[in-house]
This record gives sequence, structure tokens and C-alpha cells, in this order.
Amino acid sequence: MTAFATVTSKGQITVPLEIRNRLGLKEGDRLEFIVEAGQTIIRPARGEENPFLEFAGALGTFPGGVDEINAWVRDMRDDDEPTKPTPRKKRK
Repeated sequence: MTAFATVTSKGQITVPLEIRNRLGLKEGDRLEFIVEAGQTIIRPARGEENPFLEFAGALGTFPGGVDEINAWVRDMRDDDEPTKPTPRKKRK
């Protein structure tokens, strides 16, 4: 998809409707500009807080805990070698 916008004398642009719809932008939303490897990425600015944090723990715990999860993942990968558990961060 290609879309165009014109920069005004104040450095402003109008984001084309198709792009606004694709990004789910609405009036008042902020955009973030990221420059990586010679390309500029424009995306909706997200707050520092994880938007999924409110759902943490909604499904309860996995039966068997971390060891059972690791065994399940190894089984799915056909991997016989156990892995060291990664330290878990405490929730605030």
C-alpha cells in the first residue's frame, strides 16, 4: 500500500484516511516516529504501561507450574534437553 501526504509550512501533514483506518487512529491520538536502518517507521504512540496487564492472572495458573510448562514446550519442539528456568519479574 502506498499513500501520500503533503507537508504544510508549519510541518503538519494530514494522515490519509486509509492509513488512519489501518492504524486505528482517531482525533487526538499521538504518533511515534522511529528511525531504524535508514527507514522511518510511523506508528501509534503507546503508553509505557502494558495494555494487557489488566488481564494478568485472568486464566489462573498452568497446572504443574513452570516445570510443566517447560516440559510441554520441549515436547512440542521435540526437544529432550531441559532448559534452565528464566527468572520471573515481580509484578508491581
